[in-house]
Amino acid sequence: MDIQLTITGRRDLSGQVYQQLRAAIVEGRLPAGSRLPSTRDLARQLGVSRKTTLEVYERLVAEGFLEGRTGDGTFVAEGLAAAPSPKPARGTSALRPARIWRRVPETLSMPRPAERLPYDYLGGVTDKTLFQPAPWRRCVAHALRVQARGRGIYRDPAGEQELRLAIARYVGFSRGVACQWQEVIATQGTQQAIDLAARVMVNAGDTVAVEEPGYPPVRSSLLALGARVVPVPVDAEGLRVDLLPEQARLVYVTPSHQFPLGMPMSLERRLALLAWARRRGAPVVEDDYDGEFRFEGRPVESLKSLDRAGVVAYVGTFSKTLFPELRAGYVVPPASLAADFLKAKQINDWHGCSLTQAALGRYMLDGEFGRHLRRVQKHYAQRREALLEHLRGPLSPWLEPIAPVAGIHMAAFLRAGLTEASVIARARRASIGLYGIAAFYAGRRARQGLLFGYGDMTVDAIDASLSALRSLLAK
Repeated sequence: MDIQLTITGRRDLSGQVYQQLRAAIVEGRLPAGSRLPSTRDLARQLGVSRKTTLEVYERLVAEGFLEGRTGDGTFVAEGLAAAPSPKPARGTSALRPARIWRRVPETLSMPRPAERLPYDYLGGVTDKTLFQPAPWRRCVAHALRVQARGRGIYRDPAGEQELRLAIARYVGFSRGVACQWQEVIATQGTQQAIDLAARVMVNAGDTVAVEEPGYPPVRSSLLALGARVVPVPVDAEGLRVDLLPEQARLVYVTPSHQFPLGMPMSLERRLALLAWARRRGAPVVEDDYDGEFRFEGRPVESLKSLDRAGVVAYVGTFSKTLFPELRAGYVVPPASLAADFLKAKQINDWHGCSLTQAALGRYMLDGEFGRHLRRVQKHYAQRREALLEHLRGPLSPWLEPIAPVAGIHMAAFLRAGLTEASVIARARRASIGLYGIAAFYAGRRARQGLLFGYGDMTVDAIDASLSALRSLLAK
């Protein structure tokens, strides 16, 4: 290994090397068990004599910081705990971020990875046991071969052509979004797509309308750009278009499966929103994050498929259909803003991972994506039905479900007398992970409720956990 040490002048060389190595060990930068370079290699790296490094190693071995292993080398001694980091010197000024970041919440809606409970209703999680790895491996191997034959150059900011073609075909067939592959921009998930839309469409100080309750990372992204975010209530038909602020510069909606409550936006509301946006020249960001999974009723048209004025930016993701860590999504921007979206994408990260995009494009064009969706749809439908049976049956005295027609999560309001905090705490003691809806409100909540993500919960797990939850609530 290389060790970064700074030698100043030619005085007390062994003392300089000793102090820096000892500090690196004490502070934990060289952890216990780390193998150090030989005295000959370290001397060559530092431009000093081997006698100097030999003296340093012998001194550190004598003091117990290093240990020599015959025939193997010199290692940092086991059992050394890192000392606390020194406090900054008095008078040191702490750097401060731009004022706008004080408005952005420290935590977003998704809990950070932690110890997994036996029963966990975390939203936005998919079941990887349903994902067949063999077809994906073939597609990754294809992408590796293509990449190996290509030149070592930067790629198109809009993404790999194979993936954009596959997305254009898919959204045209399944969501009624008529577009050419050149109009699709591949992104690092939904969040980047929404961030691009906000960068292109919003100026600092502009008013932006979002759903209430809604998706916190979107509010954070808009706040970070200096926008004035106005939450607009939703009801059984979706966003209240009649309550949109007159001065709104942009509207963000989840019409296929409102996040987090789950109801779809009615056709009447969709048409009203498009008419509103056309009159005011205000773009609409349509986040179709899990509309692929539909369980009853006829599919409702996407906003983009109804848009004749070119005001909708259509956003999709593979996080809910495949798995979140893939970090793959896309946006089909309004035609008049396509060039600006592309500039924003190049400024943001130049382009995404070409290997992942090429593999995903091949996975879709080979038909594997469609087969995967049909396979998991059956499982998610069974889980949704099992969840509804409990919420409408044994748990109905305490919970009032909002039955979604799509997606892989379901919300339920708590009946009078119960609070999110008490139910969540009681369930956790029984190894059941429940999550409230409080984080999704920007203002005052009207109701207490829970969000049940069932993407990673089998039917047996749902039955066992909700039977236990009923017993807890009955007490």
